[in-house]
Amino acid sequence: MGGLDVLLENDEIPAHDVTLAAFWMDQVEVTNGMYNLCVQAGVCRLPVKLNSDNRGDYFGNPEFQDYPVIQITWFDANVYCQWAGRRLPTEAEWERAARGDDLRTYPWGGEPPNELNSNANNIVGDVTRVGSYPAGASPFGVLDMAGNVWEWVADYYSGRYYTESPSTNPLGPDNGGLNFLRVIRGGSFQDNLFNLRVSNRGYETGPDPSAFPGEAEYYGRSSVKIGFRCVRAD
Repeated sequence: MGGLDVLLENDEIPAHDVTLAAFWMDQVEVTNGMYNLCVQAGVCRLPVKLNSDNRGDYFGNPEFQDYPVIQITWFDANVYCQWAGRRLPTEAEWERAARGDDLRTYPWGGEPPNELNSNANNIVGDVTRVGSYPAGASPFGVLDMAGNVWEWVADYYSGRYYTESPSTNPLGPDNGGLNFLRVIRGGSFQDNLFNLRVSNRGYETGPDPSAFPGEAEYYGRSSVKIGFRCVRAD
């Protein structure tokens, strides 16, 4: 786990061995149609906004039901995964599913992102239907782990975490009551080869537990570039 190529950043070092318990990961990102089932069940909130980057009518439009749900906060992604009998992946689980055993730079190998292996570099200009890039599959057959949308994972973010993380089933740093940043992984349709690397670590503001329900801070931030997928224990 961690940066092994010339583009590595300080928060990706040191590279280190990690042992994980077995898990299953969703093959594709959670879609509008999948998430809407949770909304209709009265458990999940609607996305913060219903548009995508260039589509005013996105969530709830049957044309895009197989596209990744976006405009979802970390709070809402966590609620969905629990409703579905799963959970958000840890950062280590996410990287394991994307990287496999051969220390590759991207889920598909060493070749930079292109129009055949990923929705990136703003070539399409918006999100695409999940699973549209089979050439970009990870060694375990997981799709869209680079490009399309960033993906929430369970962990709080710390740029120094790899210097102190445990070697078995790391769960991320404690938030200390002040850090509300949550890790995002994988890059988006707007990002280039740097952010699509399997070791790259992004972050966005997650829930602030000191806020009141109904306040935006209680749920955290959302984006047209962030979605998620779930995992379950073996």
